[in-house]
Amino acid sequence: MSVKGFMIDVQGTLIDDRQKRPIAGSLEAVAALKRRKIPFLLVTNNTKLESARFRDYLRGLGFDFSDGEYLDPLMVLERRLPPSAVAAYGTEPFLQLLRERGYRLEYERPEAVLVSIKEDFDNEEFATMIEAILGGAELVGMHETSLYAKNGRRYPGVGALLKMLSFATGRGYRVVGKPSRPFYDEALRMLRMQDASIGFGDVVMISDDLIGDLKGAAALGMRTALVLSGKIASVEEAETMGQEPEWIAPTVGEWFKSYERGAA
Repeated sequence: MSVKGFMIDVQGTLIDDRQKRPIAGSLEAVAALKRRKIPFLLVTNNTKLESARFRDYLRGLGFDFSDGEYLDPLMVLERRLPPSAVAAYGTEPFLQLLRERGYRLEYERPEAVLVSIKEDFDNEEFATMIEAILGGAELVGMHETSLYAKNGRRYPGVGALLKMLSFATGRGYRVVGKPSRPFYDEALRMLRMQDASIGFGDVVMISDDLIGDLKGAAALGMRTALVLSGKIASVEEAETMGQEPEWIAPTVGEWFKSYERGAA
């Protein structure tokens, strides 16, 4: 099976979770794709910075990519959840972005409960979410990450919180970013702007999130590469999670070295 293009996660894959600096080999990997004109897309679950600002930040670190080679949930949010009254949970910068986009923060009678990541969820917030969902509000996640890595510790990601709230209320939920089908469909559409012949089966998805990113990618027929530079600490740990990526490598740089040698 040939490889025609790549989708590459950012946090924990291209940049580290502590200092937000390039992981060894990541700049070179992206530069090699750009130089060889191999289609690629940086697919991130960034919700803390407006898309243009986060693109600029990554370029400031030295990553070479165009606007058409980047996708995050904020770029598709309004198609998935038009501006409305939402009980939103996340960092203050995320809440401010919502206000600027015309969403009204409403915690008593919201139309939707919108969950992103932050460091300090508490039980009172979970109780408010549950009451809103049971009262008819739709549950929506900005993404469905399995784990949230911060300062060397791992916490439940948005995906874990969505499943907890769904179990507590008996209600389903929708996801804006990875690994939702609409997000990956948009990512494929953007890759096809570079090569119209690309299908999911021609794409390798590279990420540090085995459950949140790679499981959904594999379900669509993508090939998957897990890097151990973020959420998952070892091959042994990955094996306990019940998913089997096609490749496992210490870093994206090491994986690309193998790919270029024809060993990956």
